[in-house]
Amino acid sequence: MSQPSPDTAAPRGAIARFLDTVERVGNKLPDPAMLFLLLMLAVWLLSWALSGVDFQAIDPRTGTPIQVVNQLSGESLTAFMANMVRVFLGFAPLGVVLVAMLGLGVAEHTGFINAALRRVLSVTPKQLLTPALVAVAVLSHVAVDAGYVLVIPLGGVIFYAAGRHPLAGIAAAFCGVSGGFSATLLVPSSLDPLLASFTQEAAQILDPALIVNPLNNWIFTSASSLLIIAIGWFVTDRIVEPRLQRTPVDGDPANLPKMDDLSAAEKRGLLWAVIAMLVAAGLFALTLMPETSPWRAPADVVPDGSHPLLVAAAPVMQSIVALIFVLFLLPGVVYGYIAGTVKTHRDIIAAMTRSMSGMGYYIVIAFFIAQFLAGFNGSGLGTLMAVEGADFLKGLGLPMWLTIIGLILMTGIVNLFIGSASAKWALLAPIMVPLMMQLGVSPDLTQAAYRVGDSMTTILTPLMPYFPLIVVFCQRYVTSAGIGTLVSIMIPYSIGLSILWTLFLLAFWGLGIPLGVGASYIYPAG
Repeated sequence: MSQPSPDTAAPRGAIARFLDTVERVGNKLPDPAMLFLLLMLAVWLLSWALSGVDFQAIDPRTGTPIQVVNQLSGESLTAFMANMVRVFLGFAPLGVVLVAMLGLGVAEHTGFINAALRRVLSVTPKQLLTPALVAVAVLSHVAVDAGYVLVIPLGGVIFYAAGRHPLAGIAAAFCGVSGGFSATLLVPSSLDPLLASFTQEAAQILDPALIVNPLNNWIFTSASSLLIIAIGWFVTDRIVEPRLQRTPVDGDPANLPKMDDLSAAEKRGLLWAVIAMLVAAGLFALTLMPETSPWRAPADVVPDGSHPLLVAAAPVMQSIVALIFVLFLLPGVVYGYIAGTVKTHRDIIAAMTRSMSGMGYYIVIAFFIAQFLAGFNGSGLGTLMAVEGADFLKGLGLPMWLTIIGLILMTGIVNLFIGSASAKWALLAPIMVPLMMQLGVSPDLTQAAYRVGDSMTTILTPLMPYFPLIVVFCQRYVTSAGIGTLVSIMIPYSIGLSILWTLFLLAFWGLGIPLGVGASYIYPAG
């Protein structure tokens, strides 16, 4: 696939005007930190207004009517003040970002990442950069959220170094990491057994003997990765990047990577850094092999059909961020000493410090995101939205294929407000799985529909915890970039994913292709 010429392929007409309007309106939104503060206040006011209403909707997890909790009551406000620090420190994405960026910061500031990318790009055709980047982004799901802090910023670096628009690289990587979050490139991720556990628990509400295989969607999600790569490739090269040709890159040139030929010192440093990384990875792999490896999950918590290294409880899966820190810190240090960019240990600490100084804005935003999510979750509004939406879907009495589409769309809407895949499924599964079982749809198909809906709108919502971080990545290259810029760039991806991925699932269903290991389409299976 060749890159369109910017002077002939730049999109015109209604679509271009619509995206430009989205960008202008979105950039007029308040600063992300203030936006989350305003949203938190809106949640408080709405919870106060609805706290006295008796809802008929039943929370399937407790069997009691849903009650909205007034976040403006004296008890809630004092709890908010008392828990403010704990809520901030317990905001999981913050730790993931900061710890990973410590190691990545050293690898970046010593020049290792830049040198490695320049070497790879010197032998990689520009036409293949996009699909390769999206494929790596999809593969990063094995490491759960690591793609957000590792692959997405590298997407901008790779495209910029190759003479392409860096925001297109960030967008392509964002499409693979977040838009294709439920896809898995052959290797199962920890998300598979995690979601299956919620599905099984929900299914056993109606059928206590039903067992859900942790790899019940593995074939579908693996095949989906090819679809995600194709969508990301086409949208990036044919729609997004041509439009971005009108957006100048005005970031500080001193802080942006270059694509010069490697010097002799850089080549030596890169060689030894890669050797150090491979040796470390090899030694680590050896520690995974023994049946008694401490990296494996205990046998009593490993579901049937799952590998003890791939379940969420496995220490290796819980150590992904720490492993990223070490596996980038080590080659970064080796490269720095060999290439001469590092003289003493003080230079290493200075590199970490510079990396953290660049994260100051995200830390501020993270504080307000954490407080907003705490209030939203504590109010019960999310549960009310999910249950009422499911009841509405059931009442429509649609054909089954339309019901599946409705489930996907409802998940996509809820996804705009609740970013965590496991949190949403923990909420929706007890509602949707028994409902669909009563309609003759297997828990495996319901879960697959959820996974499609869970991915297609994540790239559009500023409420997704990593969204502000990606805006920061964009601002490195285009200083005027804001929420509207990123949303307008990602809309074509979301449209493509919503339509084509939904059709892809329906095609799987229509052709009877197995969704995964031990999976079925109908309930009861027969």
